[in-house]
Amino acid sequence: MLVDLKEILKIAEENKSAIGSFNTPNYTSLKAVIDAAEELEQPVIITHAQLHEEMGLCKMEEIAPIMLFAAERAKIPVCLHLDHGTDLDYVKRSMKLGFTSVMYDGSELTEAENFKNTALVVKWAHEAGISVEGEIGTMGARERISTDNGSIYTEPDEAREFAEKTGIDALACAFGAAHGVYAKEPKLDFDRLDKIRQAVSVPLVMHGGSGVSDDDFRHVIKNGIRKVNYYTYMAMAGGKAVRELSDMTYFHDIELAGLIAMKADVKHAISVFSCK
Repeated sequence: MLVDLKEILKIAEENKSAIGSFNTPNYTSLKAVIDAAEELEQPVIITHAQLHEEMGLCKMEEIAPIMLFAAERAKIPVCLHLDHGTDLDYVKRSMKLGFTSVMYDGSELTEAENFKNTALVVKWAHEAGISVEGEIGTMGARERISTDNGSIYTEPDEAREFAEKTGIDALACAFGAAHGVYAKEPKLDFDRLDKIRQAVSVPLVMHGGSGVSDDDFRHVIKNGIRKVNYYTYMAMAGGKAVRELSDMTYFHDIELAGLIAMKADVKHAISVFSCK
């Protein structure tokens, strides 16, 4: 069942839980995520990141119809989300392809440019009935698997101003999490997160979810996180399963091993996020 971000985050708010948001740059990862969510009877967000295309993993125009088909026939609520769209034209194209939610990432721009561009995306999206996630602060490199996890913290007052002036439906904020593989255990600033939660009225989003402990996830969800982006460790689980195969003669055996492992990892993540 296809829904938008606002609708799916209402479910999270009602349940005081978070919705898992998983990158699905191919059919195998897409099936792993949808199957896991359906077995647990939990809503889920499937995402395409602009970086996927830049890395040569998939083109948005090719993967979007497959994602849309899977979302529409799913037995649970599914949001089709563009993650880290840094180019305004790319974001606009995603809206025409059926995405029900977009994230405009202007975190590498000046504050004024980020405000201006995010507000423009909100105008386009809301006219089409599409939700928007914005970002203030930065979680480091967008989605690259890296141990360089630089994070610039979000200031609560800036978060309030950004949310109010742009009209976003959800806010990605930086409080110690970062994209990629952590070189050491992340130190999350729970006090900062609590202050951000009190400063804004829109649901909060955590990027860089891979590698965070289950207890820390539960803590940030209790403090208002309603969407968690998760991909790196899911992809690593698939890779580990493939490496452990004794016979890699046939690609379909490789693909199935990756699928089973990613699905198990996603099921665990969703169970934690849904506070089950």
